[in-house]
Amino acid sequence: MTGGRVTGGPAAGGTAAGGTGAPGGPPPTAPRMAREYALVLGVAAAGALLVLLSAHQGWARVVTAAPAPIPRSTVTVSGQALVPLAGALALASLAGLAAVIATRGLARRLVGVFLAMSGALTVLLVGTRVSAAAVLAAAHGAGVSQAGSATAGGGPAGSAARAGVFPAGGGPGVSAAAQVAMASFPWRPLAAVGGLAVLAAGAVVAWRAPWWPVMSSRYGSTGGAEPQPVADSATLWESLSRGVDPTEQTGQAGRRLGS
Repeated sequence: MTGGRVTGGPAAGGTAAGGTGAPGGPPPTAPRMAREYALVLGVAAAGALLVLLSAHQGWARVVTAAPAPIPRSTVTVSGQALVPLAGALALASLAGLAAVIATRGLARRLVGVFLAMSGALTVLLVGTRVSAAAVLAAAHGAGVSQAGSATAGGGPAGSAARAGVFPAGGGPGVSAAAQVAMASFPWRPLAAVGGLAVLAAGAVVAWRAPWWPVMSSRYGSTGGAEPQPVADSATLWESLSRGVDPTEQTGQAGRRLGS
């Protein structure tokens, strides 16, 4: 009875030791870090792409009334025209993700800080109130560019006017009596969500970067082979004493001795 208990004790202890070592061992840690790494990069990429998509959608409309029988004109103003820096920051964030993959250590942490600052600045720019004057100025620029495209394409100026590029006022642009309607949903809030995603991902990169896999560890040699010894003068003289041409001998690495 006692011997059975003594025999069972070490077995249970061995099982407990094995159970404790398995969850905390290196094998489960590396896949978890790889999943976390991929998740953070995916969140940052999705946020930057969301900002880009939202910036190229209509954030405001400018409606200008015209005397009959000319129909009223409507010019849609995109977020890129109102906040051009938001799209630039999104592109810079995508480039920063490539830098995260290619760097390691302190450099990767600095890239994470850049991503966090880029996301924070995007949220600040997108959340800032846009005045009606800024919308009118952006609509005027859009009208001028559309008018130039119509003229360069060989179309008459009257067709541009009928399309609403030349509203009442006699020139390309938008008159001061135009009405501005802000389209606050859904693209502008989605751009803010994308900026928050980039901000959060950048903060995680700056915090967790040292524990993530790096490109050099994947593509570098892992054999651990020691460097081959270089042939010295003593080896050359020993070969000559045996009557062997040292220049015809090859070392373990496949190169000729003395070369």
